[in-house]
Amino acid sequence: MFDDLPPDLERLETLRTWHALWVARIDEKIRQVRVQAEQQERAAAAREERRPDWLIEYGLNRDAMPLGVHTGDCHMAGKRSKGVDADTARRAIAGGVEACSHCRPDTALGLLE
Repeated sequence: MFDDLPPDLERLETLRTWHALWVARIDEKIRQVRVQAEQQERAAAAREERRPDWLIEYGLNRDAMPLGVHTGDCHMAGKRSKGVDADTARRAIAGGVEACSHCRPDTALGLLE
């Protein structure tokens, strides 16, 4: 058998203590990473629950006209978007507001086939 450990009890106990401390540090880090992952999952679930089904994007001006309609998960929706219900999104598209060419809310709303 391959035995590269020291032969005396004192050094073996020192190695045992050293490695026990490292195992404790590793266990604590694993616990911290698991807690952080759970917090991130909860935060992502909360964001998912708050996400609206439809978005209307507005221009820079406070009283600006709507610029576009997006689905709630569209990556192209800007920061000046507001959540709306399906009827409001349909009326906006029917009223001439441009439907996003990436997420195609007009198709999802049943306005186009």
